[in-house]
Amino acid sequence: MLTADHAGWGYTTSTGLAFTHEEIVDPHFDACAAYYRDALDGVGIERGWHVLDAGCGSGAFLPLIADRVGAGGRVSAVDLAPESAERAAARMRDHPAAVPVEVRQGSVLDLPYADGTFDAVWCANTTQYLDDGELARALTELRRVTRPGGLVAVKDVDGSLSTVRPADPFLITDFFRASARTPGYARQLLRGRDLYRRLRAAGLTAVHQRTILMEHHAPLNPSALRFYGNACARFARQAAVEGIAGDWAAFLDPHGPAHPLRDPDGYISEGNVIAIGTVPAGPCPTPFESTETNGQEQGRTP
Repeated sequence: MLTADHAGWGYTTSTGLAFTHEEIVDPHFDACAAYYRDALDGVGIERGWHVLDAGCGSGAFLPLIADRVGAGGRVSAVDLAPESAERAAARMRDHPAAVPVEVRQGSVLDLPYADGTFDAVWCANTTQYLDDGELARALTELRRVTRPGGLVAVKDVDGSLSTVRPADPFLITDFFRASARTPGYARQLLRGRDLYRRLRAAGLTAVHQRTILMEHHAPLNPSALRFYGNACARFARQAAVEGIAGDWAAFLDPHGPAHPLRDPDGYISEGNVIAIGTVPAGPCPTPFESTETNGQEQGRTP
């Protein structure tokens, strides 16, 4: 789960995983809230259900899930970082909905719940931190804790759809192409549109998938400017560390007047993928051992 390049990307929690700290996660959710609500609306969560948010981070999705299950439902959540689990629990203590919510610290690779506990599982922005073997193991766990006929929904980024204007239209594409030559976080950020077949390999049925293009035009709102300005600065620094060519200078200062996102024609796009499958009756399969491990050790715990 923890590849050597995470520290360079920054914004880590106590897990050491990049881009998991509330300082970067919460502005991203605020900037993309409408797209995230749309993604969650498409899952098919019903009132009265018990839903797990697997990899809940600071808990931004929990109020939305609570609203969907209603007063007769229940919400559970788990996150690897203890401080994120604590923040998520605090968020829900302040939420007005009368929905029982339980938040735990734990790993998606070994979920602390019995078989068939949930009607649905929501897993957002989490699989990007798993190598191929771990992803197979996590999906098997998501299936295990969901009842037959229940739903498993996985949402994550697809880095191949990221671009910034006005700037070299291939700047971020070339960054990913270069950085993803070796195993690590960048390569896993390009795996979003493979989720459908990963869910099928985990034994889920009726799998369907859609891609959401999140677009932001100038003038960007403060949350979008904060998140994407800081994220682009990290990309620029990472490019310098890895020796990736490109005109990154304008991105180094998120507050600089020459930053492309502060231009009157500023624009940035980000791709997200959501894949949804149904849990069939019968025992869970053995975790699929992918042949596409990219040289990474499979199945290791964080």
